[in-house]
Amino acid sequence: MKDGPEVSRISTAVIAGVCGFALAAGGGIALWTANRSPNSAETHSSAPTTAPALSPTPAESPAVIIPVPPPNPVEVPQAQTPQTLPQQALVSKSPQPKPLPEAGAPTVQVYWVKGAGGKFEAVPTKVAVKPADEPNTALEAAFNSLLAGPKDATVYSEIPQGTKLRSLSVKNDGVYVDLSAEFTSGGGSTSMTGRLGQVIYTATSLKPNAKVWISVDGKPLELLGGEGLEVAQPSTRQSFDKNFPL
Repeated sequence: MKDGPEVSRISTAVIAGVCGFALAAGGGIALWTANRSPNSAETHSSAPTTAPALSPTPAESPAVIIPVPPPNPVEVPQAQTPQTLPQQALVSKSPQPKPLPEAGAPTVQVYWVKGAGGKFEAVPTKVAVKPADEPNTALEAAFNSLLAGPKDATVYSEIPQGTKLRSLSVKNDGVYVDLSAEFTSGGGSTSMTGRLGQVIYTATSLKPNAKVWISVDGKPLELLGGEGLEVAQPSTRQSFDKNFPL
């Protein structure tokens, strides 16, 4: 009967000790866990702050400040310049031959006077014109040469110096020539005949059968010279040769 209560006391003491140990162990674990949690949080929270240090920001990136060499398109023509400049220099220094007149180049004739055996003779001289020239332009060039006088000393002109060409036109019915008043000045009948023949033959150098109307200061020429040499309007080579043989 005495053994029963003692066994019961021992069991109660053991259980109380085990419970106390468990409480102590649980408190120690809780304390250790509590102390460890801030360190872990600090470790996790510090991770984002250190990560940007490993990857530089775009502003600090060295790729932005690396200089890129600009293209140099001038180098290509500079490489070609030494090849082209000597050729241009040679071309500019080399003499250019003057173009020779073509054999079939159009010409007009200017008529001068030459004394032979006491008679007057009409002598033609060719004046070159451009193929594209109109008849008006070609005949104007011929009359400008006629009124300037001959360059050949073997021929001469009966047209007084200072005579000017006021106008010239080629129409369907013939050639119209208007001369200045100097054309009628000075000389006798022989001189008047010679100058009239020069004008008629020169005006018909493109078409020998063409008709010619001659005016002086805009008025039709009817009488020429003090002796009243009558001038037909229009005149032709045929009518002149008939009325005023040279």
